[in-house]
Parts: sequence; C-alpha cells; structure tokens
Amino acid sequence: MTKLDENLSEGCQATKKNCKGNSSAAVFFILGFILSLIVGWIIFPELLYSQKKQPIDFNHKLHMDSVDNGCESCHFFREDGTFAGVPTLEQCSGCHEDVQGETADEKKFVEEYVANQVEVPWLIYSRQPDCVFFSHAAHVKAGSMDCKECHGSIGESESLKVYEENRVTGYSRDIWGKNIAGIKKNTSDSMKMDVCANCHLKETGSKGACFQCHK
Repeated sequence: MTKLDENLSEGCQATKKNCKGNSSAAVFFILGFILSLIVGWIIFPELLYSQKKQPIDFNHKLHMDSVDNGCESCHFFREDGTFAGVPTLEQCSGCHEDVQGETADEKKFVEEYVANQVEVPWLIYSRQPDCVFFSHAAHVKAGSMDCKECHGSIGESESLKVYEENRVTGYSRDIWGKNIAGIKKNTSDSMKMDVCANCHLKETGSKGACFQCHK
C-alpha cells in the first residue's frame, strides 16, 4: 500500500467516526426534544392541577326538566340587576326541605346541609381572579349572550365533573382550559382574557379598555 493509499484509508475512517458521532448526537437531540414535549405538554399539566370532588353531585338536567325559565330559574338576576350566581341554601330548601328522590346525594344534601342550615361549599368552575370584574347583566341582558357560550353544556349534564384546581394559582382549570396551548374548539373551552378580548373585538370592533374588566 502506498503512502497515498494509507492517507486515504485513514481519512475515510476519520470521516466514518465523525458521521457516527453526528448521528448519535442527532438521536439524543431528537429523543431529548420528544421527552421535553411529553413532560411539558402532558405530564406537567397533569401535575399542575389537583382534582377535587364536589360536595354534592348535582344533576342539572333533572332540574332543567323541572323548571320553566331555564338557567335563570336558579341562576337569576336580582331586582337591582346583579347576578345571584350559585343558588343559596335558602333557594334550594324551598323544594328540598325534605328528601324527595332516592339518590344518596339528595339525602346527604338534606341531612347535612338543609337540616343544619349550612351552605354547600360548591367549587365554582368559572370563578375569575379577584382582579377581574365580570357583569352577567351586561353580557346576558344587554348582549343577549346564551349561557352556553361561556359555560358550555353544563345545563344538560347529569353529573358534575371533577373540579381541577391549579396548585399554584388556586384557580379552576376551566379558566385556562384543557389545552395548554390555548387551542379551542368551542367558546366555552376556556375563560382567559384573550377569549373575552376576541369576542369584544368581533362584536364591538374593540377589545375594550383595561378598566372595563379589571379592577
């Protein structure tokens, strides 16, 4: 073998080693990238939220079938225009002073809450941060918005979903939404500021001033 042949052979071997090294680095980079995506997009969101069960499993559909004024039969506006929100014990006691059905939840409601005059500590899926002001009257009465646009089909549910609480902020997962990237299929998938701003822009031509929603 000539000197030239030896040099060519050494050069080829060095090139093969470099190629092998580059391939290994690429594989580790791809595996690291995939692992980061799994941790960031799947595992982290699951760890970020704790799951809590409602004190009573409420059947919205059963009650909606029994009332005449839809959602507003229980979630009504007061005479001064303010929104009553979640029904109080006094409202529910009008019909549930005694157990009417056969479910364990209604029995628990009457015996533990109505009989002892203790408000049910409901976990509110749509509770906004303290710095946010939201007027139901402005949106439902003046804007003619349907409850479903923000609250989805909860009025048709027969059982309450698990309440997911952000371990850092204490807010419900319904505020941020299930999709960590903020991708939505329905207007009710999240209740973030951009959702409100985009709707205002669409309906009024402006996202609105800060003081309209923030205290």
